Amino acid sequence: MPTITLNFDAILFDMDGTLIDSTAGVVGAWELFSKQYPWIDVHDILSSPEPGLGDLHVRDTSLRDRALASVGIDLPEVSVYAEDVEKGKPQPDPYLLGAKRCGVKPENCLVVEDAPAGVRSGNAAGCKTLALLTSHSREAVEAAQPDYIINNLADVSMKLTDSGVSVTITTV
Repeated sequence: MPTITLNFDAILFDMDGTLIDSTAGVVGAWELFSKQYPWIDVHDILSSPEPGLGDLHVRDTSLRDRALASVGIDLPEVSVYAEDVEKGKPQPDPYLLGAKRCGVKPENCLVVEDAPAGVRSGNAAGCKTLALLTSHSREAVEAAQPDYIINNLADVSMKLTDSGVSVTITTV
């Protein structure tokens, strides 16, 4: 497996599927939904290729903060949430705003994503994109055309330097 080291001014992380995994909670919510609305075919909705549900965003900040704390992640100094932008992923707005809030140019950022819509968003923003194979098939991830693909965060290391962040990626 090839290894490459790159330097960036900022790393822009997606949260769900990348830093934390809320799959069990989402599945539980859909199971509850299907019991309350039995005439709606939830399986059909979830099995569609682009159900429009790939990026569900937490609007209750206390839940979001507890989710990050539960996996040992400190709250970042800079955050962008769905309600901060008019157009969400796959549009570039979330990552353009992230770069702006970090005070850097998008082309000097690395977007770390698990979802094809997020990879497309990062690409459209002009960022380099690193896709994880944690939530979607390799085929779906490749179709989004990320710059780099890894299995999970164990395949990447990041080190803060005087000039930004040095990122070493072992691609699959």
